[in-house]
Amino acid sequence: MKQEIHVTNSEWYVMNCLWEEHPLTLMQIVHILNEQMGWSKSTCATMVRRMTEKGLIDYEENGKTKYFFPNVDKEDVVVQETKNFLKRIYNGSVGMMMNTLVHQNDLSKEDIRELREILKAAEERSEKKGRLKK
Repeated sequence: MKQEIHVTNSEWYVMNCLWEEHPLTLMQIVHILNEQMGWSKSTCATMVRRMTEKGLIDYEENGKTKYFFPNVDKEDVVVQETKNFLKRIYNGSVGMMMNTLVHQNDLSKEDIRELREILKAAEERSEKKGRLKK
């Protein structure tokens, strides 16, 4: 069983840098996050150190330079964070979340079409497995 992964809002910025391109040196991370977020070198260094301790990222040393890379897959983090969000905000109910979006008129025609396709594909997978909930 995979351990639960939790990424804070600030950690997402560092993770996105490393998921997009890795390995990166601290100074490369500083350059990216200074442009995107206005973060200083000390802020980036603190984040990278904490995330390394937490096991979210790791590094390889080449001489005096550390090259950082993600230690977790983006998909695994997205799935875990989505589950946490649903549980915390909607008591685990996808239906309740969708009901909120629909009633707030936040869904475009394209969103609705995409959701229909997703649900149809899910239904087909479920039928193939013989576990369609009725």
